Amino acid sequence: MEVGRQEKLAKTEDRINEEIRINNSFFYLISKRSVDIIASIIGMMCLAPALLFVATLIKIEDPRGPVFFKQIRVGKDGKKFYMYKFRSMVSNAEELLNGLLKQNEVSGHMFKMKDDPRVTKIGKFIRKTSIDELPQLFNVLKGDMSLVGPRPPLTREVAEYSSHHKQRLLVKPGCTGIWQVSARNDVGFEEMVDMDIEYMKKRTLFFDIKIIFATVIVMLNSKAY
Repeated sequence: MEVGRQEKLAKTEDRINEEIRINNSFFYLISKRSVDIIASIIGMMCLAPALLFVATLIKIEDPRGPVFFKQIRVGKDGKKFYMYKFRSMVSNAEELLNGLLKQNEVSGHMFKMKDDPRVTKIGKFIRKTSIDELPQLFNVLKGDMSLVGPRPPLTREVAEYSSHHKQRLLVKPGCTGIWQVSARNDVGFEEMVDMDIEYMKKRTLFFDIKIIFATVIVMLNSKAY
């Protein structure tokens, strides 16, 4: 019985994999990369004063810790890279994580806690407004990430992925995506994966630009979180 069940699951996953038709047309990929480069350069130039101000506040609140937080993430085809963010947590946040895992508020291979005690005062603000994500424009310029795509997972999360979940890794990860602008705090891991795969199936340059504008609106309207 167990063997039959495993075979059935394997066939289901194979069927899911076969159904995915990702838009990898030459025009789309070239256009997407061009938008990524131009937008990330313009963004970093225009936001430079604000980025410097936020960096100063982070350093004032916690002089011992770094301004930026870098973490190994998994990108397209399983390639690992350092993703950059403004540090929004205490310096020893990773060491404290194990003691908080039981309080995880989302299902699946992802950790999220609404009132995470590791978050600093300035961290709460920059998280609420997504300002902590702005240094990822450097990742976009480098080519590790795109402006729009599935969020890059942690290595420990990918270690628990099924073949269905790993389909998220077939495209370049993004700073924002369809689930961030539509359900940010109300979606579980499985729903997030389904939304990412749906995006991968129907992604176009127009769709990407639509998500980017929706992200800006969400950032300006903190109540959306």
